[in-house]
Amino acid sequence: MGTTGWIVLGVIVVIALYLVFIYNRLVSLRQTVGQSWSDISVQLKQRHDLIPNLVETVKGYAAHERGTLEAVVQARNAAVAASGPEAQAKAENMLTGALRQLFALAEAYPDLKANQNFLQLQADLSDIENKIAAARRFFNNAVQEYNASIQQFPAVLVARQLGFQEREFFELDEAERTAVQTAPQVKF
Repeated sequence: MGTTGWIVLGVIVVIALYLVFIYNRLVSLRQTVGQSWSDISVQLKQRHDLIPNLVETVKGYAAHERGTLEAVVQARNAAVAASGPEAQAKAENMLTGALRQLFALAEAYPDLKANQNFLQLQADLSDIENKIAAARRFFNNAVQEYNASIQQFPAVLVARQLGFQEREFFELDEAERTAVQTAPQVKF
């Protein structure tokens, strides 16, 4: 084999190694997205597990507020059954709205607001919400990096051929996004 043959072989080996590198990077990014979704799922499960205790505590003080309690239970069940980031986000946003109604209802019951169990559940829920927000940020960053990688040249050529698909973000609903973006006004 002459010099030209070695050069051609060298170019083929370099291209093959580069394609393997691209493939391995895409697999690694896809695994990061999957792992970060698992982190969200763990936090959501903790949230879902907390809600029955919260509903039972409120029921002890406000049993006649059946509609609100049923709305929370139905929203929780829908959130537990949801799969995939888009469906999960929609269900979780509905659950958040139902929980807001539940906490608004609690304002009308001073004994409930003073109940240590209720206060602890409320604090636990707040802690879990913060963990969900952190997990969501990490997940969305991982999805953004993965989606950008499978769209960039030359990785797009490998991604198309090997079936790498874009992933969905785990988005806030419009009301929650607006609440986060607009600071409350304080008037003296």
